[in-house]
Amino acid sequence: MERQRARRAIDKKHKDDPRDKDKTAEVREGKDIAHRKALSNGGSNKDGYHIQSASANRSFKRDASRRLVSEVSKRERRK
Repeated sequence: MERQRARRAIDKKHKDDPRDKDKTAEVREGKDIAHRKALSNGGSNKDGYHIQSASANRSFKRDASRRLVSEVSKRERRK
């Protein structure tokens, strides 16, 4: 529910052309809604969210059971 709520809030905030068939906002086309604190780590929409590319949103290190290990991506770690 949290992810859906965040997507709807973004779509409502960024209105699209009414002739567009799908209801997603242009600003969200091909992008993900990234939460500032991951939902799996106890985050919520109150913590905030923003639009981010899919590759950047899915670049966090995970363990064998797919839980988040680190919120620092490999790219950021190299800097």
